[in-house]
Amino acid sequence: MLDAIRWDTDLIRRYDLAGPRYTSYPTAAQFDGQVGTFDLFHALCDSRKALRPLSLYVHVPFCANICYYCACNKVITKDRGRAQPYLQRLEQEIQLIACHLDPAQKVEQLHFGGGTPTFLSHDELRQLMAQLRKSFNLLDDDSGDYGIEIDPREADWSTMGLLRELGFNRVSIGLQDLDPAVQRAVNRLQSLEQTRAVIDAARTLQFRSINIDLIYGLPRQTPENFARTVDEVINLQPDRLSVFNYAHLPERFMPQRRINSDELPTPAQKLEILQGTIEQLTKAGYRYIGMDHFALPDDELAIAQEESTLQRNFQGYTTHGHCDLIGLGVSAISQIGDLYCQNSSDLNQYQNTLASAQLATSRGLLCNADDRLRRAVIQQLICTFSLEFAAIEHAFNIDFQGYFGELWPQLQGMADDGLIELDNERITVLPAGRLLVRSVCMVFDAYLEQHNRQRFSRVI
Repeated sequence: MLDAIRWDTDLIRRYDLAGPRYTSYPTAAQFDGQVGTFDLFHALCDSRKALRPLSLYVHVPFCANICYYCACNKVITKDRGRAQPYLQRLEQEIQLIACHLDPAQKVEQLHFGGGTPTFLSHDELRQLMAQLRKSFNLLDDDSGDYGIEIDPREADWSTMGLLRELGFNRVSIGLQDLDPAVQRAVNRLQSLEQTRAVIDAARTLQFRSINIDLIYGLPRQTPENFARTVDEVINLQPDRLSVFNYAHLPERFMPQRRINSDELPTPAQKLEILQGTIEQLTKAGYRYIGMDHFALPDDELAIAQEESTLQRNFQGYTTHGHCDLIGLGVSAISQIGDLYCQNSSDLNQYQNTLASAQLATSRGLLCNADDRLRRAVIQQLICTFSLEFAAIEHAFNIDFQGYFGELWPQLQGMADDGLIELDNERITVLPAGRLLVRSVCMVFDAYLEQHNRQRFSRVI
């Protein structure tokens, strides 16, 4: 079993820098317009030849209400009719992509994100899933990881029954905070009863896994009121928890301009909130997986971490990192072999491009040999908190200390500070360094100094 994380305030203050979340390396900040549909078709051809399994991500951008903290790609509208033209273009994209793949390629993982996927009507959800099943080899035996993000204000028992019928077996529930004053400050009024009803339905209908999202650092949050939220969430017993750090970037995300910055907790209060949350979750039996994620010991993520098979992709921590990830919908990102590519983030441009029977690929990146090497290093560190040099040397035919010699003083400094243990054979992230594993990964990021770190949230 992995050691518990250890809270070290001095270490956190020293290494709490702005940096990537490393759902990929290189990160999306490195994408450019030189990658297009030809590169995507070439990567799909390689995937077909290798018969690699697939992970599908489907982006549904619509929300009926704006949450002021939100930094997602979304369209706020009360007009449910806007979904139908979007679905028509999405189905075109599905067909254009699928014809370049082999029907034998099984879809091991499927995820609907947003926005609010349940903005779609029951008939529209049926229509979309029917198109996916027609075009891709979706599993029928409930063995795949088929998840969907749920806003409890947009779902009821009949919705949950429909989702189970359509093949979904995992749900991720947006909660953020239960305190009414905090909810009013971010324009997301959501009762505990609404959330509990969705979870009760999911359990009754035998969904395999329930995740709850929380955010710390929101306006009017205090260590005391957030602790009450965490206690209520623990009583709900989700299999997984994501506890995200709110990054207040109103210059980048317009809805955040409606948040009164004077009501945000101070940096010291945020640290106190996080420390208390970690103590509560640990006492309740949750394991720290990494970054913002916690899971019960019998959850697949916790087991994968114990067995050193945990991976990370654009959907976060996963046991399906070996799959080629196909992103469908506006702003969706694909990772196919060494290619990253992203669809246009503008809804009109996305729909208009597909209306002319062309894919909406707008930017991306093709990994080079150095990218692949550093990706493997960062993946190991962020997933297992350790790195064996011999495995990297064997896989990439390098001498580790020779290749990364210029980084050694930084690594040695982290070792002296107690973040990591460093010797000639491995790096081990120590319990006091696990909350700061992003900072360790950043040492190996060759691109980090090339762009403004203000693009990224802080580590804590």
